[in-house]
Amino acid sequence: MTFTVDIHHHMLPDFFWRATNEGDQPVGGIAPPPWSRASTLSFLDDAGIDVAITSVSTPGVHTGDDARAGALARRCNELAAELTRGRPDRFGGFACLPLPDVDGALNELAYALDDLRLDGVVLFSNARGSYLGDPRFAPLFDELQRRQAVVFVHPNPSPDPSAHALGLPDSLIDYPADTTRAIASLLYSNTFARTPDVRYVFAHAGGTVPYLAGRFAIIDQMGVIPGAQARATAADTFRRLYWDTALSWGDPVLRMLREVVGIDHVLFGSDYPYLRRDLAVSCREHIEGSPELTESERRAILGGTAAKLIPRLASLLSQPS
Repeated sequence: MTFTVDIHHHMLPDFFWRATNEGDQPVGGIAPPPWSRASTLSFLDDAGIDVAITSVSTPGVHTGDDARAGALARRCNELAAELTRGRPDRFGGFACLPLPDVDGALNELAYALDDLRLDGVVLFSNARGSYLGDPRFAPLFDELQRRQAVVFVHPNPSPDPSAHALGLPDSLIDYPADTTRAIASLLYSNTFARTPDVRYVFAHAGGTVPYLAGRFAIIDQMGVIPGAQARATAADTFRRLYWDTALSWGDPVLRMLREVVGIDHVLFGSDYPYLRRDLAVSCREHIEGSPELTESERRAILGGTAAKLIPRLASLLSQPS
């Protein structure tokens, strides 16, 4: 079976869930089943996934208090490191940071990467209403650039209450829209241009970006957003970013990703445990059997490209699953 890395795999320990979600009103509108390392390993085995790169999910660790956010980030990151130390053949981890507290985020970034040796960081499309291109976050992105870090960007609910007025799960419309806002914010603030060595991975195939790529190109041609001389075009920028297949594994999406970003920048993601288990198992099966992909492209999406982004995985690539 093809070596497979799940780049979009959530770690949801009870202490994180209790601190960030209400049982009857979970963030995003969908409550996943209880999380444990045993249930995670069982899913990985059923799905034919070799390694899960864990990350916490929405809303991140910051719910309004800097000190509590920092303590929660530390506890989550130490658990991710413990999982990886215990089974480096099955787990990796993206560190969470207590944004919008920039000083706290910088401190936790250093601890998570230098001491815990985690594989990168997870950031959210907005941090309590502030999008990632906000000038306040520049010191964090400067440090991510210095470290040439892997940055996994996951959506958060929009801070605009009207975005949730339809009463639908945020994963249907709002999460893809907020991911698109984050990408536009990073592009047109010139944050992408200032961080050419950061390896960005965007959840859910970048939200609506593949579909809206033509509109980005038109805006670039019109020259209506300042700072264009200091950044690449949207089309060129999209081809240096990475995109996962979570909730986005269908053949039409794969065709769009091929045209807009290149299949060599697409990574497998399951979104487990938010995606129902049988669907999470079948999404890998679809990539494995998709007629849209050559054998080499299939291997790259399922695990080869992830092993290039996270070099310690390369030693697992040649081992039998």
